[in-house]
Amino acid sequence: MAVYTDVSDEDLAAFLEAYDIGRPVACKGIAEGVENSNFLLQTDQGIYILTIYEKRVAEADLPFFLGLIGHLSAKGVACPLPVTARDGVALRRLAGKPAAIVTFLQGNWPRRQTPGQCEQVGAALAEMHLAGADFEIRRTNALGLEGWAGLIAETAYRADEVRPGLRDEIVGEFEVLQNAWPEDLPAGVIHADLFPDNVFFLGDDFSGLIDFYFACNDAFAYDIAICLNAWCFENNVDFNITKARRLLAGYRRVRELEPRELAALPILAQGAALRFLLTRLYDWLNQVEGALVKPKDPIDYLTRLRFHRQVSGPGAYGLD
Repeated sequence: MAVYTDVSDEDLAAFLEAYDIGRPVACKGIAEGVENSNFLLQTDQGIYILTIYEKRVAEADLPFFLGLIGHLSAKGVACPLPVTARDGVALRRLAGKPAAIVTFLQGNWPRRQTPGQCEQVGAALAEMHLAGADFEIRRTNALGLEGWAGLIAETAYRADEVRPGLRDEIVGEFEVLQNAWPEDLPAGVIHADLFPDNVFFLGDDFSGLIDFYFACNDAFAYDIAICLNAWCFENNVDFNITKARRLLAGYRRVRELEPRELAALPILAQGAALRFLLTRLYDWLNQVEGALVKPKDPIDYLTRLRFHRQVSGPGAYGLD
């Protein structure tokens, strides 16, 4: 989340005329994340999230994203629900860009993640994977191997500005992953971005998932690998095996992992670390002037990548 597009009071009022959610009382930008412009919208009838989709999100993908959260919500997954206007349409335009309103999800994301929260996240991820099984729209993972190649082409020539030797390490790692990447793993709809700031809790109790704008069809175990990177490192350096063990236990309580999925975790975790290293590197090198957000340090994911590279097997993640 972030704010790149300003919305005037007049434009907001005109936009809301299409809905039956009341008159605007307040609309405050949310200065977190890096993808879209998000606002906490309060009307005289309730609280909502208004999103204006920026250039990284393809407009053609928005029916997938909005349809998915509607489908998951109907299946009992705790997540925001798209709000349709009186004509039954959720996706509209505001300030010349595609925009939508979703329901407000109660809770806060955990700044210091506990092992118990990690276990609940694992279970919620597995429930999402199962609930998406009959979602009919498909979306290719734009940030899979082919997407990484494009990011490397756009960033590698400047990577050493961030850390000397980074270019060669990125290129070498990508070559390894191309040769070792597993195929034909169990797959379906994945979240693909389940970081702590995309999971809400009420106290210590799981409240719901948000921000499905990287969701796609890919291997379930790759989604787990993303979570191992996002939830199981302390101070961006030290891997916490207790958190990893609890996260995987929560997942397996809902959906058991096949032996080939378990065996693939180290290479999938390497790939997930490279994916976020590359997107953070791109954002670091292409900062948007005036955005109310600071790009995240890509080197945090270089540290994770090096950890996964040296593990000997899935036992490093707390598996017996």
